Amino acid sequence: VTELQDRPKLFSTFMLQLLAELYASLPEEGDLEQPKLVLFIDEAHLIFNDATEVLLQQIETVMKLIRSKGVGVYFCTQNPMDIPSAVLSQLGMKVQHALRAFTAADRKTIKQAAENYPETEFYDTDALLTQLGIGEALVTLLNEKGIPTPLVHTMMAPPQSRMDVLTDDEVNTIVRQSKIATKYNEVVDSQSAYEILNQKITLAQQRTEEIKQMETAAKEEKKVAKREEKETSWMDNPMVKSAGRTAATMLTRSLLGVLGLGGSTRRRRSGGLF
Repeated sequence: VTELQDRPKLFSTFMLQLLAELYASLPEEGDLEQPKLVLFIDEAHLIFNDATEVLLQQIETVMKLIRSKGVGVYFCTQNPMDIPSAVLSQLGMKVQHALRAFTAADRKTIKQAAENYPETEFYDTDALLTQLGIGEALVTLLNEKGIPTPLVHTMMAPPQSRMDVLTDDEVNTIVRQSKIATKYNEVVDSQSAYEILNQKITLAQQRTEEIKQMETAAKEEKKVAKREEKETSWMDNPMVKSAGRTAATMLTRSLLGVLGLGGSTRRRRSGGLF
């Protein structure tokens, strides 16, 4: 895995390419109640470190245009001065946690950071930034008319989560509450390419076996037909018929001779005429 923190130019180029692809591929959405996609970019200073002026201008341009595509981008960094003013001016929502001043340079940075927020008569922003406790923040955002709201010192809601493995019941609850649960809860046992190929091979083998059986049956039928044809042609032969009649006549005479009939009767009849 590439260590992006050691290659800020690569990181900024990747982010710009990602935002440009989103802008080119997503349809225009206009002013949505909530964005369709939100990107959180942690350690945002890595994007702008050593970035060229041309790259900064491109990032600023994309930030101006991409909100119309229903995409929100959040830059997370410890010091708001890490973000160039041109990009910072395009961010409608700002949440600032405590800043600590340990040196004169830190105090100057805090003063500059305070000037990025709307002016207020209720807070001494410079001093309040150094006095914020854990979970406290200064918040300002845009209202329905696109006007920055007054700066508010508020307590942020703690994350409703824990660093632990979810139980089976928790997983099932989250799945049931998901908007896409009705679509993906149904188990679909789709055929893999391997199964489809095996099925085609099996069908081809079965077809080949059927063809072989049909060819074998056809050969047997031809043999039987030839044998019957030979037998029929042999019985229809005139010589065979003549020999059969002669044999039948001789057999009949022999039987009559054994029975005392036939030739002797003729001789007696013939002798009686003289």
